[in-house]
Amino acid sequence: MSDTSSTTRDIVRQSAVIAAAVFMLIGATVGGGAFGGAPVNELQNGALAADGSYLAPAGPAFAIWTVIYVGLTGYTIWQALPAQRADERQRRAGWWIAASLVLNGLWLVVARFGTLILTVLVIAVLLAVLARIIVLLGAAPARNGIDRLLVDGSMGLHFGWVTIATVANTAAWLTQTLPGELEAQADVWGVIVLVVVTAIGVASALATHRLAPAIASAWGLAWLAVGRLSGEPSSIAIGVTAVAAAVIILAAGVVGIVRSRRTGR
Repeated sequence: MSDTSSTTRDIVRQSAVIAAAVFMLIGATVGGGAFGGAPVNELQNGALAADGSYLAPAGPAFAIWTVIYVGLTGYTIWQALPAQRADERQRRAGWWIAASLVLNGLWLVVARFGTLILTVLVIAVLLAVLARIIVLLGAAPARNGIDRLLVDGSMGLHFGWVTIATVANTAAWLTQTLPGELEAQADVWGVIVLVVVTAIGVASALATHRLAPAIASAWGLAWLAVGRLSGEPSSIAIGVTAVAAAVIILAAGVVGIVRSRRTGR
């Protein structure tokens, strides 16, 4: 590949990330109801609200989106600089990151104008794309603190939070779909799901040596616990399990960081 061809492809990639970020912000603005219409927690017959299912985090949990959007916007600006044009990490993950930004904005649009099952499909694909990004970034370590903050930090928070959001979104769909008689088994299934989430979170933290995903997942789990222990629907079993899951995942994130420093990774 010639230098000219390489530079052209890099510029196209940078431009695609910018376009994807603009779409994400527009989707968040329109889908979030900034131009009128019900807020997100009232969409889909209230299925996406804090009391929409046994695995929905309490309302304040969603404040993390502000941090994530700021981080993703900062990343978009930073990756567009000439110094990042031929960066190997951006060449590996740039197009995947652009896809994650599009899917992020698309979810809110689908939540407002589509169906609940479509929101589940979109967020599941988003989670898979974010997982791929985390793997790709792990293959090319950050060059400096800014790289680590804007790339690993932003993508890690996005991945960790979407992990919990996917569980909540799926639970909301199942709550609206399955027979009401199954609610008697909600505690059992909720605890089982949280055990699986804990296992995935621990494995991710130890394998990727990143703290950001663990922080975001623990944040979501902590507010899920608040929702079940102090709100509706109430479940002591799910609430206590969520607290334990948050602590375990956060501890695994710290262990992963310590191990990475000891091995010089």
